[in-house]
Amino acid sequence: MKAVASVQIEPMRLEDIPRVLEIERQCFSTPWPRDAYRRELQENRSACYLVARQNGVVVGYAGMWVILEEAHVTTLAVEPRYRRRKVGERLLVALIEEARARGARWVTLEVRRSNHAAQALYRKYGFREVHVRPRYYSDNGEDALIMWTGNIWEEPFRSQFEALKAALPR
Repeated sequence: MKAVASVQIEPMRLEDIPRVLEIERQCFSTPWPRDAYRRELQENRSACYLVARQNGVVVGYAGMWVILEEAHVTTLAVEPRYRRRKVGERLLVALIEEARARGARWVTLEVRRSNHAAQALYRKYGFREVHVRPRYYSDNGEDALIMWTGNIWEEPFRSQFEALKAALPR
């Protein structure tokens, strides 16, 4: 597993949307429409969307909504040729940091039952399966696992998170 050199995590901008949509089409069978990202960036005050750039090119992206004390990860994707290089992990870390900055106490998400790689990453960062949403995904009726962190301000989450973050290559 090789880290990608000099990946920058930055807020998503409107001009990033075409590239985000390219990655979205490579990663998901039912990609979001172009207007969804525009609305998220321009109109949703609860939203936070980030991109991972290497040499100025977007290679991954992630988003979440923070409502009161809950941060809900809405999407996380990495261009296939950049997977297993810590890009997704860096995006997840940045989302958790932003969730804390916005006052969230917990982070939650849904993940496909078949997406074992994503589940392993989420478990590494303290997410636990708490429920199953049967037939959640409309493209194939696959179940979604609902995963939650514990309180992201309390031990042992904080110390584990800081140790994992410190071990990530910059």
